[in-house]
Amino acid sequence: MNTPEQIFTEKTMRDLFPPERTDDFFEALFGDASEGAYDISLSFERYDEAAGLLTLHLNLHERPGRCLACNLTYGLPEVFSRHPLINIKGIVAEVEKLLGGEVVCESWRLDHTIQKDRSMHCIPLRIQLRPH
Repeated sequence: MNTPEQIFTEKTMRDLFPPERTDDFFEALFGDASEGAYDISLSFERYDEAAGLLTLHLNLHERPGRCLACNLTYGLPEVFSRHPLINIKGIVAEVEKLLGGEVVCESWRLDHTIQKDRSMHCIPLRIQLRPH
């Protein structure tokens, strides 16, 4: 099996969470994609083989002229976990396919929002894996 670093490239992350999904999300939420304060991207963070824990990040990048305030992003893990356009369940199912059948995605959770800097926050997506 390839290592997670080899599997979860920037291209793979864009395929799992295409850039246009952000606009689709804000279009559904506000009726206008330009109302969104941030763009969302997915990135590989790390894989803890001993714990069987894969961590990806939903990165929230502040849009020019917008404010990425903490109070806007702290409630997002709960919203994102259920929103059909964000589709975390679908991302996890695709991750399992990418891992080539050697492991099963046993469970997943979105952790609390982390403020990386003033213009970028991230929401950790933790996927518990077990051998197939």
